[in-house]
Amino acid sequence: MPALPRRADRHGDHFIVCGDGPLAYRITEELSTRYGEQVTVLLPNAARNYGPQIAALPRVRVLEHPELSIQAFTDAGVQSARALAVVWQDDVGNFHAGLRAQELNPALRLVLAIYNRRLGDHIRMLFPDCTVLSGTAMSAPSFVAAALGEPAPGHVRVQRRTLYVARPGDVTGSHVLCGLIPSADDSESPRLVPPGTAGADLVLAVADGTPRNPLTRRRDPVRATAGLIRRLVWNKFGILFTVLLAVIVAGFALLMVRYSFTNAVYLSLMDLTGSALTDYHDGGPEKISQVLLTFDGLAFIPVVTAIIVGARLTGTIRGAPRPPGGHVIVVGLGNVGTSVTGQLHDLGFDVVCIDNKPSAPGIPMARQLGLPVVIGDAFREETLRQAGLDTCLALVSVTSSDIVNLETALNARALREDLRIVLRLTDDDLAERLQKTIDNTISRSVPYLAAPAFAAAMLEHQVLRTIAVGRHVLLIADVRVADQAGLAGSFIRDTEHGGQARVLALQVSGSGGLDWSPHDGYLLAPGDRLIVLATRKGLSPFLSVH
Repeated sequence: MPALPRRADRHGDHFIVCGDGPLAYRITEELSTRYGEQVTVLLPNAARNYGPQIAALPRVRVLEHPELSIQAFTDAGVQSARALAVVWQDDVGNFHAGLRAQELNPALRLVLAIYNRRLGDHIRMLFPDCTVLSGTAMSAPSFVAAALGEPAPGHVRVQRRTLYVARPGDVTGSHVLCGLIPSADDSESPRLVPPGTAGADLVLAVADGTPRNPLTRRRDPVRATAGLIRRLVWNKFGILFTVLLAVIVAGFALLMVRYSFTNAVYLSLMDLTGSALTDYHDGGPEKISQVLLTFDGLAFIPVVTAIIVGARLTGTIRGAPRPPGGHVIVVGLGNVGTSVTGQLHDLGFDVVCIDNKPSAPGIPMARQLGLPVVIGDAFREETLRQAGLDTCLALVSVTSSDIVNLETALNARALREDLRIVLRLTDDDLAERLQKTIDNTISRSVPYLAAPAFAAAMLEHQVLRTIAVGRHVLLIADVRVADQAGLAGSFIRDTEHGGQARVLALQVSGSGGLDWSPHDGYLLAPGDRLIVLATRKGLSPFLSVH
């Protein structure tokens, strides 16, 4: 495939990728194999991790350096590089590497993997040309959508318009830009078809300001009431405290039949503390009230004391939250699991978390949201039972270990054949084959989902956004019709390449705005501008040159 066209202010002749993990491999594969670019990869040891696989890619040069030092960047030719991606170390290490590289080449385009999104927002402002991306942020919506069996809840902002993926029935026809027909073979990208085409299970639409939250489910009032009662029953002191309080109210009400409010309060307090003022001449309501309050006080004061002591020791008067039923189980509270948990909670779904480490990064967030957390090995039956496997909607296993995710999924499937299971696997080929083999099981690869966005960012500003659809990624590109092979002089309909691409908007050369409903019979001319939705394969003709 011919190399991509370069902007006039860029004089580099190669790309640099720093890392030896699956994401670095996927980014290098995108650049070298799909786009035909020369890539230099910096890694600690070419014989370990993904080093051998990276070295086997075409047009790739591998350099070994134990750290991303000035010497390492000099050896890689950072002074003449078009762009640099750092996905090797932690957030601070990647930031430090970016500063070193910028010293050698101030005009260098940087793409940094930063998992802390707030930190990333600040870091991006420190460089003249820098994109900060998180594989976690880009992949989490896909895991959420897979668990719920719905399109991803995310949206993208393109040219002052917000685009989103939805079900055809959830969108007004006039707002649909493109239909998406999934392939019978899950390894192939969905076909992009004109609006209104039969068979389109999903559509790309323009948001018009109407409030929408396609994944939020309206809670059934009966279920909500039952859940409240269930939580009250399971609370350590809830029922007992409620009953004792009700007896106090009843006793007080009986005293109010004869006495004033202040006297009724006085007599109630005396009775509760065991200082009953007995008089056999009292009437029936007074005697009943005295008996109720005296015996109630014997239990009420110890219960209040226990609640106070418990609050001092644990910081809360509530017991540990329990699986509510109809929930989603999330296994692994690392970067991906924390993001998935937060999104599910924001969408209105109950979540139960599992992690084998009490100090996992997502534990504080789960506690803050009041979510049940089970500490233990997720692949064990007792752990899954404790998390409410029998009554959950789906199980999402996204730990950093493929073995743990696979064992958890298989054990959960053995315990519940009808359970919807989503698991994270590093190897996308394994993920694809597993999904075909085990019914109602969906597998996702974080590097596979994230790599196209990293590669697109390194290819400067031609690719604006990416949209995850199932296991695949669609690209939205801003294309200038110039010297691309065969593009000028073609009709718009001829650029769609069998459902691999779709022109969303057209700006005719010399005009002032974009037409979001371009006629497919328009003849493209040099200087025209296109907003294109395409698969990675379908985008290539728009970017290739003679």
